[in-house]
Amino acid sequence: MKILRTIDDIKTYAKSQKDAGKTIGLVPTMGALHEGHLTLMRTAKENCDVVIASVFVNPVQFGPNEDYDAYPRQFEADCKKLESVNVDAVFHPEPSAMYPQGYCTYVNVEGDFTHKLCGGQRPGHFRGVATVVTKLMNLSRADKAFFGQKDAQQVVVIRRFVEDLNMNVEVNMVPIVREETGLARSSRNQYLSPAEKEAALVLSRSLQAAKIAFEAGQHSTSALKAIAIKTIQSEPNATIDYVEIYTYPGLEPIETVTEPVILALAVKIGSTRLIDNTIFGGK
Repeated sequence: MKILRTIDDIKTYAKSQKDAGKTIGLVPTMGALHEGHLTLMRTAKENCDVVIASVFVNPVQFGPNEDYDAYPRQFEADCKKLESVNVDAVFHPEPSAMYPQGYCTYVNVEGDFTHKLCGGQRPGHFRGVATVVTKLMNLSRADKAFFGQKDAQQVVVIRRFVEDLNMNVEVNMVPIVREETGLARSSRNQYLSPAEKEAALVLSRSLQAAKIAFEAGQHSTSALKAIAIKTIQSEPNATIDYVEIYTYPGLEPIETVTEPVILALAVKIGSTRLIDNTIFGGK
């Protein structure tokens, strides 16, 4: 596996692969890799000749009171995991390489859907995401890019700017990977104590409770939200950030489930903010 640390490194590598007629798959990450990330890598390997992963904790998608400085960084361990799934190259730049002195260009997706869910709770977050993903797509010359459903709103944002900017990249969303307990895999799970990790199971339980109610014939979104909220509130260590149901991928309000919807939630377990979702409804 090649380790690419500079802008010239990744440009040169991507050009060599394109010149050889190979398709390139991109998997952007912030590192602290887990099975969810590795599933993205495997999916990329199945669909592309060459896979480039990025490991870059992107400073411009963190707010002033968020966990940028504390975000886990473990590049050597990440490289071993990437090698285990036969990733071809990893791009691991310094922030100063991506955002040099004088940098002033950002990608801002202005649709209403960016102001809901995590976009509503984290102002500027998706501007940072859209900017770094645009740069990574350009640098890697990716034909396809792979993202996890756990960040389903992010996928909507990325697909929007890829279409709006006429970028020749196919954006693929891969289902959520969960631990045997049901907890969605997340780099932030490392922050949880054993007791908090047990408490965090309330996220997947709340999604499952609402989905079971839907399958039993309850199609009112307000009632389904209430079921999820009641389940979360049964856990003393859980504090709700949001619980919402919108159409998916449109992210529009809906009163009765008549088409595919996403039940998305963000919950703090102790001081750790976790997100999870499920998509259901429609044909």
